[in-house]
Formats: sequence, C-alpha cells, structure tokens
Amino acid sequence: MASLIYNSFWNDLGKGNVNPDTDTIKVMLVTNAYTENKDSHSKRSDITNEITATGYTAGGATCSVVVATDNATDRTTYTFQSVNWPGFSGTSAGAVYYKSRGGASSADELIAFDDFGTDVTITSATMVVADSVITVQN
Repeated sequence: MASLIYNSFWNDLGKGNVNPDTDTIKVMLVTNAYTENKDSHSKRSDITNEITATGYTAGGATCSVVVATDNATDRTTYTFQSVNWPGFSGTSAGAVYYKSRGGASSADELIAFDDFGTDVTITSATMVVADSVITVQN
C-alpha cells in the first residue's frame, strides 16, 4: 500500500463537489487487505475491507480540516486534523478520508488514503490517526 490522493478528488475540488473547508469530512480505517487505486476509486462504496473493532463505528469519525493559503510561497495546505477513537481494540493498516453526504456510500467522494506502513494494533487504548496534510503548490 502507498499513501495517495485519489485522482477524483482534484476533479471534485475543481467542480465544487468537495470543499474541505466547509463539508463534513470523515476518516475511516481499513485493513491491510484494502488495495488502494487512485485511478478507479472515487466513492466510499469503492473502499473494501473497512475494519471492525471495539470502539470504532463503521464509516469512521468526523475530521476537522484547516485550509490555509500562503501567498508568499504560492501554496495552499489542507490539514486533516487528528482523529481519536478511545477504548479501541483492533488492527488497522490505513485511513481513508472522504466527504460524507450522510447517506449512501456511493454518494461520498473520496479524498485521500493514508498508509500507516504496517498494521497498527491497539488493545483497550486510544487509536490516534495523526494530522495528514495535502499541499498544493502553484
């Protein structure tokens, strides 16, 4: 697995379908059986192998996003802030960020996949997904 930004995100961002600054953004956890595909995965329904764990709710948790533009460096950063699951017992290999529309998974636009690099197993503790940043340089 490798961390990536889904190609559909750039299209959705350009068309106004996704606005990380104002939309409800969620992060869900997946097992190491998930095979990411930046070209063909565009909706949450394309994501397979979401984890099942104590302290984790299917579909993941809401994630705050800070959008900042720096005119001096001609870049915009999207900081997807950390998410915690207290009382977690389970294993995850990565996180998927998406826009939640509150209904069918086939309507939720994908943003990015964060590969943890290895399985992370937590037993009766807090599972933390640290900040993840997308930087757009002009």
